[in-house]
Amino acid sequence: MTDLIEGHHTTVSVAPAQQYNDKPKKQSKIGKVFAPVGIVWSFLRRKTNLTMWIVLSMIIGVLIGQFAPAFAVEIKPLGELFIRMIQCIVGPLIFSTLVVGIAGHGDDLARVGRLAVKSIVYFEVVTTFALIIGLLSVNLVKPGVGFSMANATNPNITVVPITWVTELNHIVPDSFFATLANPKAVLALVFCAVMFSVAIMLADPQSKKVMLAFNDSLSKIMFKVVILVMNYAPIGIGAAIASTIGKYGLGSLGAVGKLVGTLYATLIVFAVVVLLPVALMARLPLRDFARAVGGPFLMAFATASSESALPKAMENMVAFGCPPEIVAFVIPTGYSFNLDGSTLYLALAAMFCAQVAGVDKTVGEQIVMMLTLMLTSKGVAAVPRASFIVLIGTLGNANIPLEPLSLILGVDAFMDMARTSINVLGNMTACAVVSRWEGEFRNEEWHMRQSGELPQHTAVMDEVEGSAYNNHAHHSHNTDKESLH
Repeated sequence: MTDLIEGHHTTVSVAPAQQYNDKPKKQSKIGKVFAPVGIVWSFLRRKTNLTMWIVLSMIIGVLIGQFAPAFAVEIKPLGELFIRMIQCIVGPLIFSTLVVGIAGHGDDLARVGRLAVKSIVYFEVVTTFALIIGLLSVNLVKPGVGFSMANATNPNITVVPITWVTELNHIVPDSFFATLANPKAVLALVFCAVMFSVAIMLADPQSKKVMLAFNDSLSKIMFKVVILVMNYAPIGIGAAIASTIGKYGLGSLGAVGKLVGTLYATLIVFAVVVLLPVALMARLPLRDFARAVGGPFLMAFATASSESALPKAMENMVAFGCPPEIVAFVIPTGYSFNLDGSTLYLALAAMFCAQVAGVDKTVGEQIVMMLTLMLTSKGVAAVPRASFIVLIGTLGNANIPLEPLSLILGVDAFMDMARTSINVLGNMTACAVVSRWEGEFRNEEWHMRQSGELPQHTAVMDEVEGSAYNNHAHHSHNTDKESLH
């Protein structure tokens, strides 16, 4: 009986062992089949980056749009999905980052005011250069000369006039939570964040500790969400540019190709003549800056949406060496006040309409037009079709017919891609320049991260340290720990 039991145990124990030994053989066969895929995937992850995938997706998108336009239009929702994913995180990302950036670095209200003044001064100077270059270009090339207005129609666009009242209403919202949910209300969100940050500075230490810890954690989590969303970026961007080409076609550029070519060439001149010298004067490392700008620039170009590039632009500028608090203030504010590409476009488009209509403008009248654009082009990023609203208002004030706008509408999607990407480039340049102006570019904290003395974080904010409040908070935290022990 004992032998039978032992024999039984032997039989039972051997069978599973034989089955177990067969599994690695099956797994090894499956592994051999998929091994090349794994090798290729591993190679691509090591040798490529997001920018390369975006470039590849744009090329594929252009090909799909040109040779399969019907299919390209059908996949437009895939591109809109990417923009919607970005828009849903813009509010909490900007708010939390800006609150920790301002309130988490001491109680120096004067520093906040100084940063605001420097940013506004920079914005005004650079956008003025954009207007001047736009006017010079359109007067030299004259893209509107030779057009006939016989087939031009008055575009049917319903707009709300822009006044100082509407400007104030866009800056000061009637609901904080509605502003947080509106991805285009960037300027109102900055206003709320600044007010909230100042209130935190004036609050008691315990309230400061709670709110700073909450916003710091929120900002870090939101940048983790950015990483997840960016994995979808090549698909969304490829679909967006494919649908644009499929709907309008490259052939649509033929009619007013001179206008589109003039805009693209002028924007390149602006980047080389204005932004590059500014970067050189600020002693920015150009190679590193180009790497930081590449991804957000291509995102903005392909989607014609500044919001799609905002999270990645903020993350890249912190990694480039700009302090988080400056990044959180300058870039969102620049989305309303530092629209270099849009400002240049407005100057060029206004004079293009005058040339098509045969309306001659003297130098003095063009200067008045430029001054008008300097005021009306600020702070209207939250307005739908903001560029056209400003353009219509400018044409009306200058007694220029609106009919030539119908020529622009046909190719506005292609021009929007160019001006949006220059807007993003200009804001990232402004962030780096203001950081250098403040003496905070690649500061000690950034060098400690690079050397490994501080942990690297994908999120903008680290633990809030350095101020008297934080010392108090750390002391209280240690006391609590001792009491627990």
